[in-house]
Amino acid sequence: MFETVIWATDGSAAAERALPFAKSLAGAPGARLVVVHVREILAGRAGGYPTRADEHDLVNELEQKVEQLRADGLEATLRVVTSLDANAAHALADVALEVGGDVIVVGTRGRGVVAGLLLGSVAQRLLHVARSPVLAVPPHGVVPARTRQPDQQTVTS
Repeated sequence: MFETVIWATDGSAAAERALPFAKSLAGAPGARLVVVHVREILAGRAGGYPTRADEHDLVNELEQKVEQLRADGLEATLRVVTSLDANAAHALADVALEVGGDVIVVGTRGRGVVAGLLLGSVAQRLLHVARSPVLAVPPHGVVPARTRQPDQQTVTS
């Protein structure tokens, strides 16, 4: 059903919880997984700086993760895009449109409405700006049976 699955990741635990869902969807014959990370930049008169001090390390980890996904038999690629926007949702939606993404899989942190408004929520914003469906994995999402390991519990934390 989904040929191109987008897994949006910022390296957080919430994003990691969404990975099994993305893998499950991308495991269908002919499907591919596009791992997308938005490198957010704070810009000012002196130039731009990544919002994360460990940005370089995170990208290296994502490159290794994509190699492991390939070794596991998935057709996987990594896209790192840079955004000056305060919310990565627009950049994710743009990449999904550019690569023909059929679904965007994203983790949620489970913040309440007020915290989401104050701190921002990529998942919430994606629901409004993306042209493709968004699968938002809650903090205690059940791991899809097709990707569960024999010793893995069905509920992640």
